[in-house]
Amino acid sequence: MEKGAIIKYKKENAPKTGDWKYMKPVVDVSKCIGCGSCIEHCPEAAISLRNRLKEEMEKSSAVGKDRKIAEIDFEYCKGCGVCATICPLKAIIMKK
Repeated sequence: MEKGAIIKYKKENAPKTGDWKYMKPVVDVSKCIGCGSCIEHCPEAAISLRNRLKEEMEKSSAVGKDRKIAEIDFEYCKGCGVCATICPLKAIIMKK
């Protein structure tokens, strides 16, 4: 592989690891500003950004109202907690 190459992740080729987890990440809609830090660091590519629902916009901070929100695909999430650790606003917490 050449230096600086980018490895593309194909989710459809990945095994579903969701049943491995002991803890699961939960996104706090009032804190998440949709920065995407969690997406960049997720080893399973189980996080994406989606548009906020109307009721989520009402709960959001002024900064996050016009932005997207993190959504976790629990079929692929293995509960490692990297997303919760890396989140700059601690909008993701791990729960049993």
